[in-house]
This record gives sequence, structure tokens and C-alpha cells, in this order.
Amino acid sequence: MRDREFHFTDQDFERVRSLIHAHAGISLNPGKRDMVYSRLARRLRANQMTSFAHYLDVLEVESSEWEHFVNALTTNLTAFFRESHHFPVLAEHLLSVHGKYRRPLRIWSAGCSTGEEPYTIAMTAISAFGSWTPPVRILATDLDTQVVAQASRGIYPLERVSKVPEEERRHFFLRGKGSHAGMARVRPQVRALVTFRTLNLLGGGWPMKGPLDAIFCRNVLIYFDKPTQYRLMERFHPLMAGHGLLFVGHSESLAHAADLFRLRGKTIYEPVIRA
Repeated sequence: MRDREFHFTDQDFERVRSLIHAHAGISLNPGKRDMVYSRLARRLRANQMTSFAHYLDVLEVESSEWEHFVNALTTNLTAFFRESHHFPVLAEHLLSVHGKYRRPLRIWSAGCSTGEEPYTIAMTAISAFGSWTPPVRILATDLDTQVVAQASRGIYPLERVSKVPEEERRHFFLRGKGSHAGMARVRPQVRALVTFRTLNLLGGGWPMKGPLDAIFCRNVLIYFDKPTQYRLMERFHPLMAGHGLLFVGHSESLAHAADLFRLRGKTIYEPVIRA
């Protein structure tokens, strides 16, 4: 093994895996060892520590470090209009539900990362209703406090919005000037539709109540083992309206939760109505 700045044993790695699973439900496979080292090495430097064993000992008794630990090990890959086939379905769904019930629509982006997903949901709603003030409210949550803070600002490097279709880019973003040159900001009307909160999906009581018309939980389940995924679905199910839609990531399946959700379309599920 190549020389490393910090001693990192198999036992250290297994402790990391155990701690992140117990605290956040995240399952790290053995192939993530190098990733774990590189990300947590920054925390050792920040705390002026010389070994992983010492860092993990301190972590277990120092509550203020947990936030940094979880943030370091959370992956935040996302993009505007990612898995684009979901959004025409969402637009049709919102119009249909509002036409039938004539009430505000509620959507939850669970695992919102840096905000691209909930803002895309907001843009979809604005376009669907042809109004800057559609009858839609979006709750966006993530475990990572740093990305939630970044998301709430709604400011992105231009390269992050370069793949947004030109019409939407001109309509929904403002190009930065002066000190913000090279950046783009989501328009205030879009940001106004989204409320950002920090939330551990596997934590205690959730602040929201149903019924929810849609939940986006995309590319989140892949970090959990099957039993944890199922427990999460058990909590999603009673929050959803009978007509609600659950959107998951392209590599995720709820086949093991068929008693709770049935497939409606490509990576789109609807709740099974129980007698």
C-alpha cells in the first residue's frame, strides 16, 4: 500500500462504515475505502489529529463533529432537469390533480442536494400553469447542512446551468455581473416556491404532514441497504395522497416494497391503497 499521511487500518474503515450506518443509515461498500480516506483526511487536518483511530474516538463523544463527518461522506451529484423524463409526467400530474381538487399542491424533494432538483420542480410547475405563482409548494430537505445552505442561495457556476435548454435558461436564471460574473442565479419567483430544511431521513419525527402529491427521492436509496429502504418506504406511504407519485433514481427499484408502491412508469411509483 502506498505511503499515506495518516494511518488507516481495516478496523478504522469498519468503524467508519458502522458509524455512518448507525447515524445516517448510509451503507458504504468495501470499494469506498479510498474515498473515505480522502474525505475524512481533511477532517483530521482540520482538527490537527494524527490518526483515524483518534479521530473516531473523539467523534463518538464530540457531538459537534458529527455534522462534519456526515457532510464529508455524503455524495452530492445532481443537475438541473436530471432524468428529464420525470418532468413532463410531473407537469401533467400537477395539472390533473389541481383540476380535480382545486387546492394547493405539495411536493417533497427528499435528498435535494444543492437544489437543482427542487428548482427544476418549481420551473416545471411554473411552465405547466403558465404562471410565476402556481398553486404549488415544495419542501426540499437534505442531511448535509452545507449543501442546504448552498441550495437556498440559488447561485450556480454558469457551467452548472449550461445544459439547461436555452429557453428555460433565459426564462428562469439571471446572469451574474461584477463580483458574480461567471455565475447564474435562480430567479426569485422560482426560489419563492421552495422551502429548504436540513433533515435526516432516518431520524425521529419528520416535520411535514400529508397528504403529499409527489415525493422525489432520487439517487438517495442507493446509499441504504434493502431493510433501510423498506423502512423509509413505510414512512413515505402514509404521507402520500392516494393519487401521489414517487419518483426514484434510474438505478433504483422498489420491487422489494411491492406491498407499498407499484410501478406507474419508468422509475415512477404510486402508493398501493390498503383496505
